Amino acid sequence: MKISIFGLGYVGAVSAACLADEGHTVIGVDPNPTKVDMINAGQTPIIEKDVGELVEQTVADGRLRAVADAAAAIDDSDLSLICVGTPSAANGSLDLRYVKGVCEEIGAALRTKNTRHTVVIRSTILPGTMRSIVIPALESASGLTAGKDFGLCNNPEFLREGTAVHDYHNPPKTVVGALNSESAAPLKSLYEGLPGPMIVTDIETAEMVKYVDNVWHALKVTFANEIGAICKQLAVDSHPVMDIFCQDKKLNISPYYLKPGFAFGGSCLPKDVRALTYQAGRLDLNLPVLDSIMESNRVQVERALDLVTSHGKKRIGILGFSFKAGTDDLRESPIVEIAERLIGKGYDLRLFDKNVNLARLVGANKDYILKHIPHIAGLMVDSADELMQHAELVIVGNNASEFADIIAGRTPGHHVIDLVRIGDLTSDTDGYEGVAW
Repeated sequence: MKISIFGLGYVGAVSAACLADEGHTVIGVDPNPTKVDMINAGQTPIIEKDVGELVEQTVADGRLRAVADAAAAIDDSDLSLICVGTPSAANGSLDLRYVKGVCEEIGAALRTKNTRHTVVIRSTILPGTMRSIVIPALESASGLTAGKDFGLCNNPEFLREGTAVHDYHNPPKTVVGALNSESAAPLKSLYEGLPGPMIVTDIETAEMVKYVDNVWHALKVTFANEIGAICKQLAVDSHPVMDIFCQDKKLNISPYYLKPGFAFGGSCLPKDVRALTYQAGRLDLNLPVLDSIMESNRVQVERALDLVTSHGKKRIGILGFSFKAGTDDLRESPIVEIAERLIGKGYDLRLFDKNVNLARLVGANKDYILKHIPHIAGLMVDSADELMQHAELVIVGNNASEFADIIAGRTPGHHVIDLVRIGDLTSDTDGYEGVAW
């Protein structure tokens, strides 16, 4: 392909070198004459393993050059990657002047171009930036319509400094957020030889993915450091502890527990978080991440309660009452707290959970139900049909398999708030919404 790359900083220089090495014709574009001159002299403008050799070879072979003229680069390429910086402003927001400026330059060049061009944002931008900044700037300067007259994609990069060339050729995933399939086609072709899954999605999802990755990485570093602080004070070597922790690929290093939903509960997680943070407090350790876990969990309960009360419906049904499907365990179940708060606010509740119904009669949790929540036990019904006949608004509290069919077969009069994302319904489904989607 004939590719122009705007911004010859870290991401741009690596992308230019790797794409030219793959055989594409690449034009780097940067307003800094020093960077342009360095590329054209076969020198890398950044310090990164293997990039210098790739730049030297591809410039010598005539596949890589650099210019300062955006219009000339657009005229001589079919696809443009925008890799300019998005630095932090003093208040933490993104400084998007470079993204907007480049989009205006590209848009002006597209106004006089006769062949279709695809514009790709590689710069890290927050969800909504494509529609609020990128598209208006391109369309205003070009007089054209994004997705129709020119292709537009968001293509986040996952390069680590020090291993960027290896990461480019061995990505964990390739994400293409596109306005439409025609926009996505050139990038799918460009990356078809790379390992890992190719994921084509909407532009907002693609914008968000990079932030989720990086904040998760930051959280992992902080979590490990806070565990290390506790371990040191307890004369425990934190490295074998975390080595053992990482051996668990079923729960610890896995997708498990990483789907947004309702608050955690049960007999283990709340108790153990409290115990560890209490011990840290006794050791006079300041551990902001671990100390915030229970508070964040409490806030998630508040979010769910606010969502329920925002609809103004007084007859409420709760499907699933135990903290997890397939159990009768009500200890620290966040659904119990939701029910108690709603009762206190005067809502007319009914609850159904076949496992808790059984436990109320003969189960190990019978005493807990009768001693701690008898006022709630009295609102339990014997069938889901009875609950659905009562309720105007239905809360799905756990992911018992039978609830999916019940929700799918509901009447139009039922509004559903799903705390666990049961079945395959989405937020576009009429009368249905989730606590986090």
